[in-house]
Amino acid sequence: MNIKHSKIRNTGILFELLVRQITADTLSGKESKAINILKKYFVKSELGKEYKLYETLSKYKNLTESKAEMVINSILETSKNLNRSTIKRQKYNLIKEISSNYNIDDFFKTKLPNYKLHASLYTLLELYNANTNNPDQIIDNKINILETLTSKSVNKQKIKEDVLIEFQSYDKDLRILTYKVLLEKFNSKYSSLNNDQKLILKEFVNSVDSTPKLRDFYNIKIEELKTKLTTLSPKITNKATQIKLNEVVKLLTPLSKSHKVDDNNLINLLQYYELLNEIKSIHESI
Repeated sequence: MNIKHSKIRNTGILFELLVRQITADTLSGKESKAINILKKYFVKSELGKEYKLYETLSKYKNLTESKAEMVINSILETSKNLNRSTIKRQKYNLIKEISSNYNIDDFFKTKLPNYKLHASLYTLLELYNANTNNPDQIIDNKINILETLTSKSVNKQKIKEDVLIEFQSYDKDLRILTYKVLLEKFNSKYSSLNNDQKLILKEFVNSVDSTPKLRDFYNIKIEELKTKLTTLSPKITNKATQIKLNEVVKLLTPLSKSHKVDDNNLINLLQYYELLNEIKSIHESI
């Protein structure tokens, strides 16, 4: 099934047009009804949460292709946690209220600089949340977004290969699918990672829905790092480096049972292992 873009139902476009309407009304010296409409439908609402996805996408510029892909995938995953039926109802009421207060044709005449980006994201969100098996449309819209985020042409063949890999297992458990795709990307793009770092990434992807297991894994790795770095410290002849290393060791504290493992923990763990690897490389005799 092909998803057709609708600017009237595009959350990002609706929000931006309301903001522009407020500006136009204010400059004309009129009390803007759009202010209350904006507050009613975008503050502490499911529709407001969806708009945050558009806002997040719009703030990124000049990214590398790999970082742009991570942004897109993160947005798509977040969208799956939103209540689609609530968004649909709120959007219907919003459009109805705009029509009651403004000429709907004039309201949507304004040209927006981010129109293409908003249109591509709308279509992509609809495709993913409707579980529509349309690889070609997903490829086209991902390319549009990637080219905007990276400000350059994107390798269409590579995007196509990634999407086709995904659709080969489309009816299987989503977490297993994500695990497979991510590992393939790590193997092809991040080959410089050492074995410890690859193991950490694999565990984080595989245990993302199992917080206790992931926390236990994190704590084991923290203790392992602490032991290795503490053992290395006396062998380092440079006192300044030794002092800094001892300070790092003090930062290596396990997480409590109430602490949820997040991306910052992952990044820290990868950096700690990078530090360990660098120290071993510098002091090959250790």
